Amino acid sequence: MITLFGYPRSRSLRVSWLLEELGVEWHYHLVDLAKGEHKSSDYLSICPQGKVPTLKDDGIIICESSAICLYLAEKYNRHWLPEPGSAEAALHHQWVSFVTTELEQPLWSMGKHKFALPEQIRLPEMLAVANWEFKKAAQTAECWLPSSDYLLGKSPSVADILLAHTLNWAVKFEQKLPPGLEKYRQNLSKRPALMRALNQELFALTEN
Repeated sequence: MITLFGYPRSRSLRVSWLLEELGVEWHYHLVDLAKGEHKSSDYLSICPQGKVPTLKDDGIIICESSAICLYLAEKYNRHWLPEPGSAEAALHHQWVSFVTTELEQPLWSMGKHKFALPEQIRLPEMLAVANWEFKKAAQTAECWLPSSDYLLGKSPSVADILLAHTLNWAVKFEQKLPPGLEKYRQNLSKRPALMRALNQELFALTEN
């Protein structure tokens, strides 16, 4: 069985959302960050970074949420990825790269300098820089956004999950999104699979 090591409202949600979309059998293993379980020797033995998510599947261990999502789509439902070598694949890969390196990066910088880093090395002035970087990246995403419901047309892809999840993070960081991105975010956030993934996280947390 697939095991997802994760924690609620983190990048783990990208993976649990896709797992629910794929309809595969999987198990949520809570790594309680609040209790420091990500620093335990047991967890570090499978993820030396001490971060979530991590995925176990048939003896394979994968870290990094985007890599996990791409692996799952390739293995369990190719419909969540475009045809290799196609124009759609080029566009898809561009979105995946842009989301993880340009759009998400300033949001995580905000998080690090607000709560994640040790207090003595947080730099409050970094928040203004990160805000500027995010707004610039969001403007680019708005320009690229197609008129269709999904990034590649009529069907959702891995890139949609990564983008929608990142935009939901942005809202939690009190970022005002351009109108097209906000409409896109709201549309993707209504998918039943996301609701099921959120419920899985809540159940794992309450059962711990």
